[in-house]
Amino acid sequence: MFKDFQWHCPPLKWEITERGLTAETAYQSDFWRNTYYGFIRDNGHFFYKETEGDFTMQVTISGNFEALYDQLGLMIRLDANHWVKAGIEYTDGEAHLSSVFTNEFSDWSVVRYRHYNGELTIRLTRHEEAIRIQYLDEDKKWQMLRLGYLPKSKGCMAGIMCCSPERKGFNAVFKNFSIDKPIDRKLHSE
Repeated sequence: MFKDFQWHCPPLKWEITERGLTAETAYQSDFWRNTYYGFIRDNGHFFYKETEGDFTMQVTISGNFEALYDQLGLMIRLDANHWVKAGIEYTDGEAHLSSVFTNEFSDWSVVRYRHYNGELTIRLTRHEEAIRIQYLDEDKKWQMLRLGYLPKSKGCMAGIMCCSPERKGFNAVFKNFSIDKPIDRKLHSE
């Protein structure tokens, strides 16, 4: 499941079992560039492998959300200035669907997810420069969360990420992780 993976900023603790990967975050770990807050952080925990071409990456995530900005999910990274992360982020006292696209500057999109039951399955699909983010809803149907842009590149780093900008000790759980051929480019069902 995680063959040939490596850490960008290893967490305090982590373990791979047959069920998946668990990680405990370090204090003030995050990925962010400039926008609104005026700082750059590139010390989040990212477990990745080098990947070429188009692909779909999927995982089921859960965590002990307690502090503002506790987060976990999937990440595609070209370099420190170009990346996307998507998953669950804790804000305003609730778990939200969250995504950030960074092309020199980070943006941030959060959507309150009233049906969060402690787990979420999310996937990112790379189609050249287009990154599609989807989540599995309460009816087990894939829903579009976002479509965004990263520059074209032959390869990228792809994997799971977790951060806790306001504390240490966020426990992130990743199950059923996969990277495979990209799903169809069709965006809408008929």
